[in-house]
Amino acid sequence: MRDVLPELMKWWEAGETIGVGTVVATFQSAPRPPGASMLVGADGTAVGSVSGGCVEGAVYELAESVVESGQPVLERYGVSDDDAFAVGLTCGGILDVWVEKVNRETFPELADIAADIEAGRPVALATVIEHPEPAWLGRRLVVRPDEIEIVRDGTVVDPPDSQQFRHGLSGSLGSDRADDAVRDDALGLLAAGHNATLSYGPDGERRGEGMRVFVWAFAPKPRLLVFGAIDFAAAVARVGSFLGYHVTVCDARPVFATTSRFPEADEVVVDWPHRYLAAEADAGNIDARTIVTVLTHDPKFDVPLLEVALRLPEVAYVGAMGSRRTHEDRLARLREAGVSDAEIARLSSPIGLDLGARTPEETAISIAAEIIAGRWGGSGEPLGVTEGRIHR
Repeated sequence: MRDVLPELMKWWEAGETIGVGTVVATFQSAPRPPGASMLVGADGTAVGSVSGGCVEGAVYELAESVVESGQPVLERYGVSDDDAFAVGLTCGGILDVWVEKVNRETFPELADIAADIEAGRPVALATVIEHPEPAWLGRRLVVRPDEIEIVRDGTVVDPPDSQQFRHGLSGSLGSDRADDAVRDDALGLLAAGHNATLSYGPDGERRGEGMRVFVWAFAPKPRLLVFGAIDFAAAVARVGSFLGYHVTVCDARPVFATTSRFPEADEVVVDWPHRYLAAEADAGNIDARTIVTVLTHDPKFDVPLLEVALRLPEVAYVGAMGSRRTHEDRLARLREAGVSDAEIARLSSPIGLDLGARTPEETAISIAAEIIAGRWGGSGEPLGVTEGRIHR
């Protein structure tokens, strides 16, 4: 939903009704992940994608039907369906798509959720997509990790003191038991930054079946920290921004660390790298999705910085640029500084996959490729020489 939110909000604020189809579960090699959404506007305009082109036509027609009837629908498309080829899903995947009618009346919470996403505040949206009682279908629960603080037009709006706003919740799925069970799981998904379909008993029982709830986890963007204000850093910042990271470039030299040299970065910081990273960690701004790239290949910057980075309990990736000789010298200096072999094992150096990269842009792609492979468990091998599923 995040990708189509600006267009959705434009129509919502204009009082229009939109058909929204969202991928809520995938199996085998489905091309789009859970959370991918497609909009069908009142004028017939389609925005977004649920399958990269495979089933868009079928979802478009279903969205028009749902808008007319007002009844949400959970539809499965895949090779197990007799009409799979007819709707275009020839890639061998299976996907569940939830289609609903959205306007100011059916989804009044949307403005507050959009404001949270825009401000980088974590928020989760849970929707009942399957239940033995039809009245539960489409019910929503909004989950925030802290006490509710809703901001409208720059002003904090205190929520009413009622059961609808308890324990960081707004709305309800149908019972306190279901709300509390989904809230706990939604907070876990927020921490991980993942969307998911969860299964419960009809009243939120942990071991039961019958109710399925899709949770959009709108966590703040993961961070990409680029240390070293060099030409390679500018390329890495561009690629990181393209991949959806919040990009920070940090260097102790103010003549190089300027916004004009790094226009794609979200922020440019002038500070000693190790000091900045330690301060960010102490402030709780580093998590398990954070990427640390060290591009200076200068020991007076690299070694103190890597001492901090490799000892962080939560970080997704630490990579350092340099030649083989620089790498060996860096390892010796880290060991002299007391960094253990277990901590050094977390370091990706020389940084990136072997793509034969030469230019800063090509090098940035090789670094991004290694980060993506680490995130999803990819081998880095050409798909033509591997076997099994493409989308893990």
